[in-house]
Formats: sequence, structure tokens, C-alpha cells
Amino acid sequence: MKKAVKAILNVLSYGGIEVESARRLADIKKLDPIRIFLRKLDMEIYNGDYKVPIRLFFPDEKMEEHGAKEAILFFHGGGWTTESVETYDRVCARMAQSTGQIVVSVEYRLAPEHRFPTGLEDCYAAAQAMLRGEILPEVAPENVTIMGDSAGGNLAAAVCLMARDKKELLPGKQILIYPAVNSCYTEKSPYKSVKTNGTGYLLTSVKMEDYVILYQRTEEDRKNPYFAPVLAENLQGLPDTLVLTAQYDPLRDEGEDYAKKLKRAGNLVEHHRATPHSAAGRKLSVKLSYLQSCLGKVVCRHDTRGSTTNDGHVNIEIALQFVKISTDNSF
Repeated sequence: MKKAVKAILNVLSYGGIEVESARRLADIKKLDPIRIFLRKLDMEIYNGDYKVPIRLFFPDEKMEEHGAKEAILFFHGGGWTTESVETYDRVCARMAQSTGQIVVSVEYRLAPEHRFPTGLEDCYAAAQAMLRGEILPEVAPENVTIMGDSAGGNLAAAVCLMARDKKELLPGKQILIYPAVNSCYTEKSPYKSVKTNGTGYLLTSVKMEDYVILYQRTEEDRKNPYFAPVLAENLQGLPDTLVLTAQYDPLRDEGEDYAKKLKRAGNLVEHHRATPHSAAGRKLSVKLSYLQSCLGKVVCRHDTRGSTTNDGHVNIEIALQFVKISTDNSF
């Protein structure tokens, strides 16, 4: 990484999290001057008595009229405390355009007003409604991909664990983009990247710990695999999985460890580490044409020895194009 870029990142990697300021900063994206005007539909599904808002993004008018065979259920990032369907509008619109699939984005409730497991339960309710055909009747469960970035990756992983445990419907695939799957970001963390990448790259270990504190209801929550999926003792019977991590991310090692544990448990898993992790900011989305191929078949190069594949930065540089998708105060 260039010294000038590194110096800028150091300046911007300040302090902890002040929720209202972080939300105001994230909300700037609602004023998107190059918003993609795609066919959309706002709906609601029930989590008990609560109506969870969702937004459907259609790649074209034909699909809105005649339906689709495949769909993506998306949970946005933001440290469980910020961001929204609205601030991720462009990301989901581009994803629908590029993949040719309907994208369903979930407006789950945020901490600290609604702490664990409220947001997760909203996502789970949306997932089961989707898989039961209540949102898109023509899309079978095996043709649904559950996907999330960072905190959304945490929620995607936890939703799949919960569905497996409850013996309810599971999606065909899950895509976890730099997922936050652990629950400790202090010096006690077992993951090296929390220490080596915990300062100077916008998302800091201090901010991560703040997010966790805001999300948890009690200290005991940190031991719950639905709070920190990497802690799950049983990872068998989960969907085909793609995990994407980033070189200069404090979340890197826990995401990669989760991929390895999933594979050791007998699941089909592909992992890629993106490098470099942003010259202009930490938040990056995956090149959507690459996601399209992953959605068609998540596991393209399955290592028969059962180890996580990470076969060269040349391929990943061709496959991935980095796009900033949120502000420096979200992950």
C-alpha cells in the first residue's frame, strides 16, 4: 500500500462509535445523485406482531411480471447499528442488474434500540417467508442465496445455523462477504488480523468492540453461536458457501477460520481473499459479474483434500473489482 494512502487511512481511523453520528453519516447515501432507477417493490413480512419491511429489486420489467427462478436474500452491513435498505439501494439495484436475479433486501431492526437477537430474528423471519414461497412463490428454496456483508454476513451465517438447528427450510447457498463471525476484538482475540489490521484501516478493533457492545444484550451473548457463528461446535449440514475476506481487514482471519471450519464439517466451501483491501476506503463490494458466476455455482474449485481454496492473487484480481459501498463508520 502506498505511503500516502496509508497516511490518509491513519488520519481517518479515529475513535470509537457514536451511533447517531454514524447513522447521520450513513444516511448521506440516501441522497445518491446517481441512484439506479430500477423496478422495485416494498413489502412487509411478519416476525410475530412486528412487520419487517423488505424491498424487492427486479432486474427488468419482464421479471416483475412473470417472476424468477432464482433470488438473493440480502442483509446489509453496518455493525448491527447503522445502514438500511435505503442506503444499500444502489448496491442491491446493481446486484439485481448484474446477476439477473431478484434481490430482496431486509430492513431488520438495529441496535442499541433493539439488541440481540431482535435483528437476527427479523432476518430469520424474512428468510423463512422467502423459503416458504410467501415472497416469491416461483422460487424454490434450493434456488435462494442468502447473502450479507460484514454484520450482514454475521446475520446470514446465523440464519443458516438457526434454520439447520430448528430443522426448518435452508437456502441452497450462502455468500458471506468479509463476515463478522466472532465476538471479541480486544487483545484477547485469537485472531492475528484483529491486532495487525486493528488500527490504520478505517475499521478499527476499537470500533468493532464498540459495535459488539452495542449489539449484545448481556455478556453471555458473546458465547452464543448465533451471535458469533465461528464458535458453533457443529457446522454440519449447512448450505454451499462462498466466503470473501480482505487483506487489510481486522475481520479477515475469523472469516477465513469460519470457511475452514465449514469445510472440515463436510460442507462445500470456496474462499477468496481480496487484496489489496481498498486504496480509498474499507468498504468494498464484490464485482457483480463474479457474484453471478458464484450464484450459479458457489463451489467452482473444490479442493479434494478438504482445505480452503485460495489459489492465487492473479485469479482473484481478475475476478474481483473493488467498489466502495458504504461509509468509513460502517462495516
